[in-house]
Amino acid sequence: LYLNTFPFILGRDAAGIVEDIGEGVTQFHRGQRVIAHLHSPKSGNSAHAAYQLFSLASQSLATPIPFHISFEQGAVLPLAISTSAAGLYLPEYLNLPLPSVTPESRGKTLLVWGGASSVGATVIQLAVASGLHVVTTASHANYEFVRSLGAADAFDYRSPTVVMDIVTKLRHVDLCGVYDAIGEDKSFIQLAAIAERLQKRIPAVSVHPCDTPTVLFHPKYVTSYGIAYPPNERIGEAIWGAFVPHALTTGQLKAKPDPVVVGHGLENIQNGLDAQKAGVSAKKIVITL
Repeated sequence: LYLNTFPFILGRDAAGIVEDIGEGVTQFHRGQRVIAHLHSPKSGNSAHAAYQLFSLASQSLATPIPFHISFEQGAVLPLAISTSAAGLYLPEYLNLPLPSVTPESRGKTLLVWGGASSVGATVIQLAVASGLHVVTTASHANYEFVRSLGAADAFDYRSPTVVMDIVTKLRHVDLCGVYDAIGEDKSFIQLAAIAERLQKRIPAVSVHPCDTPTVLFHPKYVTSYGIAYPPNERIGEAIWGAFVPHALTTGQLKAKPDPVVVGHGLENIQNGLDAQKAGVSAKKIVITL
């Protein structure tokens, strides 16, 4: 895993009520409804983990949620927000313009591979808020879902013609990057084939490392915590502190994909992990406590 010290507690996504605040915390108060991206792998402190009754969150990776969003819905977002924002906005990744509550078109296109995944759904929404035209892949059954998030075009990743279909779509646009929200061998192969047919190297990021990069497709592995630490903490503030709370309130940022609650209580954590491992489509596994 991440650490070699035990006990080690898993879990990065959390939603709940603020029970107490630390010294110097001014953005939150007791009794507030919040979501938080917990960061035990970065801090090395298991208090910063979700799979327990009380968790310690950083104010730089948390935000209040409006009452129309349930805790179950809110819990689908935290890690996806940080991972999406890191890949899109950090200088070492795609370095794209930050999202706005009143976005203007940039005239640029982003390809999102796996738009119905948790990260993919958030990437689409943030990219649209950055004024980008989004092209994505999803199963045909999830076309309506990804379009509801703002994707302009959707292609079935299982289609035997998906590579050429996307190449045809992208050949005459200003392609600013690729965000691989799946990060598996098959997506790497398909994206490398797209880059080869376009005959240009495209800035690319992936949620998992790519062991088979090519000259034209060499995605960088995204880690989510960089948005909250120097020298890029301004990006975390722009996302978690400014954009997300407003966008959740107005509906510009939707808590998607929908949660699937598979149990209540810590004793059901393993059931949730098993359900996640078995695979879900356009859903996020959630345990209530």
